[in-house]
Amino acid sequence: MNPPLIPEQPAGEPSSRRGRRPEPICETAGAAHRTWLEPVRSRFVASGLTLDDLVGRSGYSKTRLSELLRGKGYYPGWEITYSVVRALDIPVGPLLRLWKAAAVEAEKTPAWISTRIRAVQPAGHDEQPLAHAGLAQAMWHPYSAYAQAFLQSAPRARQAVAETFDILWLNWDEATTSPDTPRHAWTLLRTKVLARTPRHPAGHYDLRAAAFSTTVQAQAPNLVERLARIDVFARFFDAIARLPADQMDVTVLRYLCGIAPTAIPGIVGLPPALTHTLDHHARWALNDLFPDAETQE
Repeated sequence: MNPPLIPEQPAGEPSSRRGRRPEPICETAGAAHRTWLEPVRSRFVASGLTLDDLVGRSGYSKTRLSELLRGKGYYPGWEITYSVVRALDIPVGPLLRLWKAAAVEAEKTPAWISTRIRAVQPAGHDEQPLAHAGLAQAMWHPYSAYAQAFLQSAPRARQAVAETFDILWLNWDEATTSPDTPRHAWTLLRTKVLARTPRHPAGHYDLRAAAFSTTVQAQAPNLVERLARIDVFARFFDAIARLPADQMDVTVLRYLCGIAPTAIPGIVGLPPALTHTLDHHARWALNDLFPDAETQE
């Protein structure tokens, strides 16, 4: 007797077999590489596809796809990355920007990057969610101000903010199903900024470089007074970095970035009453340490 025929899997439909989760990302994968690889892995797991399904959709071997999903070996070219991105229906634009940043981290040359991108036929325009576009437009300035307070570099601040919004786009369903999307976005932004921020030998984040860019010290009439003020403000900003995370955020936004108090709750995604309390406790703690410090600046 002939064995029963197995119905063919409809094109574009995932297999009913649920594949194993990918093995952990290799420790050799850089931070920027992980930034785009983690959402790709999450999308693959959520899709219900097996690695064999992905082979059929992408045209690449199981070995190469397994290495890509683990971040193993050489940094992957855009061709194979793009094939997986399209197979999993991931927005191409934000993923490509994150891929390029990670290629730079992997010390790939501009020529290598541009050659790999040109080898792929451009896809259609990604449809950016309107709510994501609105959030990015509203929060770009305060996010950038916060990032620059820590990083003291406009290009590095822009990179951290752009990376935040690209990751949000890739994980927009997760962001919009969280209890509070602005809070979800702010927490991601803070994580990306602080990951780039140098740390004090004691372990907390180092904000002392911000003392060189304050209005107060810049207006000092002579070098001796300016240096003295820099010393005071360096210790003051060092104290800010020792505050609990939410108190630190509110303090940096209000007193280092000059953000209006009424705007801060919407930026950090916290209720106005709680934000006011955080500000009060932070000022109390800082005034106790530096009674003569001018937190208005």
